[in-house]
Amino acid sequence: MKHDRILVVFPHPDDEAYSTSGTLAKYIHEGAQVTYACLTLGEMGRNMGVPPFANRVTLPAVRKLELEVSCRAIGIQDLRLLGFHDKMVEFEPPARLDAPIAAIIEELRPSLVITFYPGYSVHPDHDATGEAVVRIISKLPKEKRPVVHGVAFSKNHQEAIGSPDVYEDVRPFLKAKLASISAHRSQFQPPEWAGDKKLSYKELEDRFGTERFWTYRFN
Repeated sequence: MKHDRILVVFPHPDDEAYSTSGTLAKYIHEGAQVTYACLTLGEMGRNMGVPPFANRVTLPAVRKLELEVSCRAIGIQDLRLLGFHDKMVEFEPPARLDAPIAAIIEELRPSLVITFYPGYSVHPDHDATGEAVVRIISKLPKEKRPVVHGVAFSKNHQEAIGSPDVYEDVRPFLKAKLASISAHRSQFQPPEWAGDKKLSYKELEDRFGTERFWTYRFN
């Protein structure tokens, strides 16, 4: 299915890198307009680079710059920073959390929204973000609801929600995906990129060349 307007909603810089960057680069190549709504700046992240080049004070600015570099690598031109606090998204009142996301959905009227599949994405901020997206879209008339593709990776998630129903071959866009991952250098030092564990390009394609999603089924 072709999508002309896509909204991505994740809570942290780098959430897009491993899970969706290849798919987004593919959609953008096909002519889609992609907006990325990032709820926080990941200011509570534990990693500060290897060796450390950030600290607790500078990390938000560092991660903002890294996110901007990642977006450029993917081709995303519309980045929205929503200003919530890292590791506190789950505690936000639903009305406060939903309002800016709902406003963007109303503004853009996307045909596809990509977020975390609520309950199966490990981090409380991930689940709270997915829950907010589902909550907002469930209130829309059925004929106005965009398709929702969820990212899931918690332990035993397929036992609960089944196998993914969307597989994206992103091998032609692997360079963009690797650049997106590498952009978040305060958080990732992928051993596959360099050193004794460096993989060949074919091995990188095998490991990172497919992205998987679950279509959320509204009742």
